[in-house]
Amino acid sequence: MARDYIPRGIKGEIDLVGYDGKTLAFVEVRTRTIREDLPALPEPSVTREKQLLVVCTAQRFLVERQGECPGRFDVMAIDNCPGQPPVVRLHKDAFSPQM
Repeated sequence: MARDYIPRGIKGEIDLVGYDGKTLAFVEVRTRTIREDLPALPEPSVTREKQLLVVCTAQRFLVERQGECPGRFDVMAIDNCPGQPPVVRLHKDAFSPQM
């Protein structure tokens, strides 16, 4: 339904919004380059503050679209390792809007 959604008048962005069946998924995408000297996973970078911002932005999305349906918050983690295909993990229901 949307990519890089940025509402007017408030801070926030949602990377991807789309349906998974009848459920509207709001997806935060995080990418990290993995190096031998600096291994890191992208998932921990979705802090509670970022989660709250995504939830508020999703609420605005629903108000603007005048929609009401089951929703969830996912995190897509992408590991880039030079010379190899990226590794992608989708964490469905990664966090809750009740924070």
